[in-house]
Amino acid sequence: MTDFLPERSKPYGIWESPLSPKTMSQGMRLNDVRWDSDGQTLVWLEGRSDRGVLVASRNGEAPNDLTTDLSVRATVGYGGGDYAVANGHVVFSSDGRLYRQAIAGSSPKPITPKFGAFASPAVSQDGNWIAFVHSYERKDALGIVDADGQLWPAKLVSGDDFYMQPAWHPSGMKLAFVAWNHPEMPWDGTEVRVVVLEQNEKGLPQPRETHVIAGGRDISCFQPEFSPDGRYLAYVSDVTGWWQLYVLEMDSEETRQLSHDEAEHGLPGWVQGMRTIAWNASSDALHVLRSERGFVHLWRYGLDGEGGRINAGEYSAFAEISATSAHGQIAVVGSAPDIPPRIISITPNSDGEPVVIRRAYSESVPRELFSTAQAVSWTAGDGGPVHGLYYPPTGGLQNGREELPPAIVMIHGGPTANRVAQFMPDVQFFTSRGYAVLQVNYRGSTGYGREYMLKLRGMWGQLDREDAISGGQFLIDSGLADPKRLVVEGGSAGGTTVLMSLIHNPGFFRAGVCLFGVSNMFMLADDTHKFEERYLDTMLGPLPNAREIYRKRSAIFLADKIVDPIIIFQGEIDQVVPRDQSDTIVDSLRKRNVPHEYHVYEGEGHGWRKVETIEAYYTAAERFLRQQVIFA
Repeated sequence: MTDFLPERSKPYGIWESPLSPKTMSQGMRLNDVRWDSDGQTLVWLEGRSDRGVLVASRNGEAPNDLTTDLSVRATVGYGGGDYAVANGHVVFSSDGRLYRQAIAGSSPKPITPKFGAFASPAVSQDGNWIAFVHSYERKDALGIVDADGQLWPAKLVSGDDFYMQPAWHPSGMKLAFVAWNHPEMPWDGTEVRVVVLEQNEKGLPQPRETHVIAGGRDISCFQPEFSPDGRYLAYVSDVTGWWQLYVLEMDSEETRQLSHDEAEHGLPGWVQGMRTIAWNASSDALHVLRSERGFVHLWRYGLDGEGGRINAGEYSAFAEISATSAHGQIAVVGSAPDIPPRIISITPNSDGEPVVIRRAYSESVPRELFSTAQAVSWTAGDGGPVHGLYYPPTGGLQNGREELPPAIVMIHGGPTANRVAQFMPDVQFFTSRGYAVLQVNYRGSTGYGREYMLKLRGMWGQLDREDAISGGQFLIDSGLADPKRLVVEGGSAGGTTVLMSLIHNPGFFRAGVCLFGVSNMFMLADDTHKFEERYLDTMLGPLPNAREIYRKRSAIFLADKIVDPIIIFQGEIDQVVPRDQSDTIVDSLRKRNVPHEYHVYEGEGHGWRKVETIEAYYTAAERFLRQQVIFA
């Protein structure tokens, strides 16, 4: 693969790259790694094209597929919380019901009827009961069913709009969870609650009383987790302005704050099943994922608040932490800009390197052919900082050349989300061809404290656009990009930023790449799924009073101002941003003969899953940018 290095003498943007569109389509999605309660067996979820497959490995042996005929996927909201593992069994969601299956080998057995959507199954320590998040006809609840599926599932907790992250106390008589209500989103305000259970005459646990532990309408809490000995409940809260780690002692009801630095220990709850904390086996410390300026580190906090970074090699991003009860090992999905995602096992307080269990890609491409991330900041119009991650063309700028590289200003979705220094296939695809890339964590992104996140309130479609423009200007002023060959790219909410940037700042970007972008804020508020139907109350303001703001921030009403070349991608069955939102923009482009391409992918929703779609996307995007940016 090092044969590609001399090709850097070619002009930027047309370097030969080992990362072909077909190569980019061949990787797996590695998700949600978990230890079984035996401490020996590791289970994870692999996304293979449009299928989800559970895989297990015991004591480092060769991985074994557990599910073959059924595709494992939960469908509450945006998904996530697809399965649980305990006592030698997996419990997983597929096709609108829960199944239970022995890891040692058996056929999956349905334990719930097929109705509604199930997510986040949680198995009691004795293995008898499974709690879960359920959604049916726009009503969400926490439910419970016996492990054999002999009893009809019952509602355990209801009355709130949303629930996530149910966690059992070791006694099996308490359940912690997170709940919230419209118009809040989970990063706005949630509550951590503990429901105390008792058994009815049939032996089924039912609620006796419920206690609010933390949170509120303006406090976001995340992932309650009981210690193995049952003495403590850990959780994350941003009551101080940052997602910090807290521990409640159950008997004394004393709460301690364990972390204090300006770093994030939680995540915006876009999907079910997210985890950033895991207790050690002795219940005297927590292993935590800690994010600082776009880089995620493994951290250990003792109950006395003393903490320190855990040696995790060269990885700079982690997800879905799980700890064993046997050997003290931690399992995570780890990556870095130049390391594709891997399932890895780490032994804290050890000088040994992480053990690789599974790789998402073949890793036949040498690491020196990947670009690495640099945390950067620049000044916004209000004088405050804007943050981002900068990736130079592979190998850095070619100082001997007279030209500067083309650059892609990438905008994340959400908009309440962020980008971290993980392996990003789209970044590496373009940097390996000679583009520079700036991932903009615009004002309103998470990862930089609550105050920074709140800046986008009422300002979506404006501040994100301003930060995309100032990000491009930062590249120009720093001598990192050709001012005549800037591209803006984004999906979903990021696609909104693409459209608004081309509308309000024509000519600044040479072209735009828009993936399923929101173009009509009225339609988003009216047609989107339950999870986000009140999101715009904070992002723009409640209707009808904010209707003028909705109109000003809806690209559909301003589409005639788009004059720069743009390529638009859309999933045919997208239920979050329906196809109509892209069709209308394309109609305007077509009538006015604006250079554009439109690609609609059959059977795809809000993002690409199919191998053939991913390959087609990269092929079309590269060809378009060559025509409109490199050779224009």
